[in-house]
Amino acid sequence: MRFLLTILLTLALASTALAFDLGAARPIKAPANLITPPPAGERQGGDTFADAVPITVPHSGTGSTVGYNDDYDPMCPFDGNIAPDVVYSLMPPEDIVVVVDLYGSTYDTKVAIYDIDFVIVACNDDYYPDYVSKIEQAQLYGGEQYFLVVDGYGSSAGDYVLNVTEYVPCVVDCVPWAEDENEPPLVDGYVDNFNGGCNTDGSQPFSVYDSEALCGTSGWYLAADGGQRRDTDWFEITIPDLGWVEIIGDAEYECSMFHLGPQDCDNVAVIQSATIGPCLDGTIHIDGTPGETIWFWVGPTTFDGEGEFTYLLQRWPTPTAIEPASWSSVKGLFD
Repeated sequence: MRFLLTILLTLALASTALAFDLGAARPIKAPANLITPPPAGERQGGDTFADAVPITVPHSGTGSTVGYNDDYDPMCPFDGNIAPDVVYSLMPPEDIVVVVDLYGSTYDTKVAIYDIDFVIVACNDDYYPDYVSKIEQAQLYGGEQYFLVVDGYGSSAGDYVLNVTEYVPCVVDCVPWAEDENEPPLVDGYVDNFNGGCNTDGSQPFSVYDSEALCGTSGWYLAADGGQRRDTDWFEITIPDLGWVEIIGDAEYECSMFHLGPQDCDNVAVIQSATIGPCLDGTIHIDGTPGETIWFWVGPTTFDGEGEFTYLLQRWPTPTAIEPASWSSVKGLFD
């Protein structure tokens, strides 16, 4: 199949198999496995809004949803679940944007924030590859009551890790000498025929990255079918005369950089990878034959998000053009 939407690829690294996905659309999640939750365990939060456990920002804690009732079933985007849930409450003293992160939890989680009228303010089911949840940004208003529900997919229950922090935006400034990627705006209904590589049948499946620096745009949008998409950028890079090149990247949201091969969309795989952003550098060193073209990929690590963001790539050694010099011109420097 020439055009890949959900390619699952495997890289053997340090005797561990790592799965990478190069696609623009999230793979379809398996139906919920509705089973009876295990017996009650220790309780750390409330069971309902009425007995929610108050927390403040920042908050770090752990707990278990085992033994709780299934009181709430936020749709984001899956509903029809019977997983037990745990409830916390918070009332910020002033306006704040928060991050709710369940990274490190041991089961297929879901998390939601409700306002005092029981309307969902923000929700996430699958943020990390292991189906653990994270709300990247949620606007909360000072003096207002909110409820945070730690839930699960299907009937999933287990140990969770909960971190609630204030969102601090990352801003990546493009250096003045950077080339512009020129990605079209990622509006809803966008068809990514611009450097979408093996995910597109457009007239420009790859961009050539042959400058000292490149300022790129990535992000998320809704496709014409209403499905969530992420922008994936595919580049061709030529190995310079030294026989190696390093790509240093940073981004406003967490992204992956991949060195790919072979150059065949039916068999392409990740040779090596690095994570960049938010406001955190990453580097990939690539050895090769001078003049050889390699495939390089940049895109968000997650399928869920809103809008556009900036990333910056810089390469070393810099592809600086050198004019041929004659002996007479060299001697002229000393006249």
